[in-house]
Amino acid sequence: MPKIETKKLLVEGAEELRVIPQLMEANGVTCNRGEEPLNIINCDGVENLLKPKYISAQLKTPNGLTHLGIVIDADEEPNNRWKSLYNACLPNIPNFPQNLPAAGLIITLESGIKFGVWMMPDNQSRGMLETFLAYLVPDNNLWQYTQNKVIEAKQQGATYRDYHLDKANIHTYLAWQDPPGKQLHDAVKQRILNQSHPQSANFLRWLQELYEI
Repeated sequence: MPKIETKKLLVEGAEELRVIPQLMEANGVTCNRGEEPLNIINCDGVENLLKPKYISAQLKTPNGLTHLGIVIDADEEPNNRWKSLYNACLPNIPNFPQNLPAAGLIITLESGIKFGVWMMPDNQSRGMLETFLAYLVPDNNLWQYTQNKVIEAKQQGATYRDYHLDKANIHTYLAWQDPPGKQLHDAVKQRILNQSHPQSANFLRWLQELYEI
């Protein structure tokens, strides 16, 4: 994507960088090369994203920043993740709220910058991007079978960590499509996942309101 310095979205990694534009396209927001409405920035890990100096540097972009958003995973402890983000943002955002609204955070800073946060999957539950995308999997027999078999595989010696269960589920489900093993963004683009699911609509509503697109 070209460097659009006025509207930025900070994300944890490459999966978000690829998936979010496909969700936008699926919901009528044009993301063709050269026509992207915002610059999605891969922070190469949550540790980098949560550095106060990094957030400060983004807010002080010299080229007229107007909108800044953050998409972050809740992981296992949503309250702890929010507290970490709160501590990272507070030095530069004195009015940063102590609690994350269920519909996602959108506030206007004293500088006039519109600032927002979405915590995957739904601003309240434990989980990550893959948890959010699991909401979009059609609730059919194959999906139920997949989840059962992933648990059974763990009992048979599969070494995935318990907090990566959602990742194991969705990647196993995609391994059984034609062709096998589609990447997450391709699964959205090719409608293997339900792009119009209410959870997808909630995220897109937040994104469009924040960036006025």
